[in-house]
Amino acid sequence: MNQSPVHADLVLLGGGHAHIEVIRRFGMSPLPGVRLTVISRDIQTAYSGMLPGLVAGHYSFDETHIDLAPLARHAGARLYHDEVIGLDLANRRVLLRTRPPVAYDLLSIDTGSVPALNAPGAAEHAIPVKPVGSFHPRWERLRERVLAERRALRLGVVGGGAGGVELLMAMRHRLRHELARAGDDPNRLSFHLVTAGPDILSGHGGRARRLLREALDRAGVEVHVGCSVTAVDGTGVDTANGARIALDAVLWVTQAAAPAWPAAAGLATTHDGFIRVDDCLRSISHHDVFAAGDVAHVDPHPRPKAGVYAVRQGPPLADNLRHALLGRRLEAFRLQRDALSLISTGGEYAVASRGPFATAGAWVWRWKNRIDRRFIERYTALPPMNAHGMLPAPPETVSAPQVDLMRCGGCGAKLGAEALHGALDALELPSRADVLIGLAAPDDAAVVALPHGALAVQSIDHFRSFIDDPWLFGRIAANHCLGDLFAMGAVPQTALATVTLPYANPGKMREELSLLLAGALSLLNEEHTALVGGHTGEGAELALGFAVNGYAREDQLLRKGGAMPGDALILTKPLGTGVLLAAHMRALARWPSLGAALASMAQSNGDAARCLRKHGVRAMTDVTGFGLAGHLLEMLRDSQLAASISLPSLPVFDGAVALSRQGVLSSLQPDNLRVLGQTNGDAALRAHPHFNLCFDPQTAGGLLCAVPAARVSACLAALRDAGYPDAAQVGTFTEREVGTARLWFEA
Repeated sequence: MNQSPVHADLVLLGGGHAHIEVIRRFGMSPLPGVRLTVISRDIQTAYSGMLPGLVAGHYSFDETHIDLAPLARHAGARLYHDEVIGLDLANRRVLLRTRPPVAYDLLSIDTGSVPALNAPGAAEHAIPVKPVGSFHPRWERLRERVLAERRALRLGVVGGGAGGVELLMAMRHRLRHELARAGDDPNRLSFHLVTAGPDILSGHGGRARRLLREALDRAGVEVHVGCSVTAVDGTGVDTANGARIALDAVLWVTQAAAPAWPAAAGLATTHDGFIRVDDCLRSISHHDVFAAGDVAHVDPHPRPKAGVYAVRQGPPLADNLRHALLGRRLEAFRLQRDALSLISTGGEYAVASRGPFATAGAWVWRWKNRIDRRFIERYTALPPMNAHGMLPAPPETVSAPQVDLMRCGGCGAKLGAEALHGALDALELPSRADVLIGLAAPDDAAVVALPHGALAVQSIDHFRSFIDDPWLFGRIAANHCLGDLFAMGAVPQTALATVTLPYANPGKMREELSLLLAGALSLLNEEHTALVGGHTGEGAELALGFAVNGYAREDQLLRKGGAMPGDALILTKPLGTGVLLAAHMRALARWPSLGAALASMAQSNGDAARCLRKHGVRAMTDVTGFGLAGHLLEMLRDSQLAASISLPSLPVFDGAVALSRQGVLSSLQPDNLRVLGQTNGDAALRAHPHFNLCFDPQTAGGLLCAVPAARVSACLAALRDAGYPDAAQVGTFTEREVGTARLWFEA
């Protein structure tokens, strides 16, 4: 990763077509001193040009979506999975739905548009195609419904533009094909295109309209022109001319609408809410804000809301963001007035349209297919990263004289008092009655009272950041550290933070610390654990740890030992975080797998520990750095027990097995494999796909415990009800025969 001190924060809101090119270019040629942050509600961003092909069944989901996780990793960008709800333009803050505001020096917006569901009932009964990221699961539910029902169905698309025509023809092609393959009658479906205009494809030439109208006629599609929809319900649509069109399902592909928050924040917008930008893609009202794609309106040369224009805004946007950061003059650009449109008609056939020109044929579809696949490959076939996780950086650097690169050691390496207090002041710190002296009225040390008869239970852990999201890292780190207390049956009480922040100016360090601790507090507060102090320092990379303190009566303490022969071995979370984080470091982890692992790491073990206590747990530990096998062997130490692990029963994260088979493993894996001599792990067992994951180091992993066999079913049901859907019995404790292995794997 680029370790240059941070001088400027470039924040990209949204993962639209223009922004993915910005991310790619900053990855190929990073700007030292600039920290790139990508905030997106959808991490797998759909390429709109291939959406009809996905619906038609020509492409898979992965073939039509760009995963922002490896792309952002390639660019050294922080990736935040969140949704923007507003802007604080005066203080340069992005307001997000689930986390604290994020500061920026330069902001670019490419969040796309929202559906214009302006007819009563449309929001409840129609399936909008935008935002594109939300469309696919809705389409899949409709497809399953159509295949399951054995009756005549009338399916309609509202919107007679190129997008509406393409979507309807793709839907028709897919559904008829699947019905025929299942032995059902494709003719029980009828298809309807509803448009307010006098003809389809307004804005296209007469020949293109004629070619597509002929394709619709051949397909038996009923086209309803001059029908402005005034209401939608579960059985059809009403139109302004008084007609009623009976429909069993309605897809909505009308003109896009703008989100409300840009205008509400004070950005200059058009009358219908789109962000007004100049021919450099910079806001006409705020020079530290840029915008592109559907959410933007380019004042000097407006264009239709179409993916082809958003794609072509990517290179000039990337150049002008770089120029703005370097203090250079911005460069104007101009898109051609008539873009080439390649409009598919369901099967492998398409119409090419540009101005008055149009042609059609299977060769046009093959041409479109090549163009679309090359586009996706541009953002998925990324250059390999070097040993430091980044490509070499160019000599251009954003200057910032306020950062002194000659940093002191010792106490001189602590975070400055102003930055520290500023970060703490931004946090909500709930109080506990048993915290007598803490951050509410800080002193040289915290003072905490223990309940009468209770024993203090203490633990500490500290590690460098493994993700580029400080809020999420803070939450996971706090969760990881509390795991030791939960495993011993203790009630968490307080935490002391130990923080290392990368070199930056005081304002940047204050923002980083505030996000980091806010994430930690989101978890600590859930578990009623008070943050009472800590220590900060400067270093080359972000790191965080906690000394955590809790209490328990002596008869409440749980130990690693204590299992009985016949007890069930229960694991509460899946395995594979080490593999997935190793893959993430190499930009190889895809978001569905990585996102699921991060969500699991961010989920507290507190509810699981309390649930297990109610079901008679006898021994417990948390699965962390030594992996499942290493921690289970600790449970067996100094006992006359052995344990068996059923490899097929192990819950694992999707993607972890495939990555481990490719040799993508944690750097700690070889050390963890040194316990193989205490197992029966022969060559045949090692070939099992789950075997390697038994030695995979886990961050904030699940609880591993011994539960009486008679209580297993009720315990697992309670764990799943408590929010641990992958909890499973993975083995059994048995008496150990002298001279035999302690740990047995079963395939």
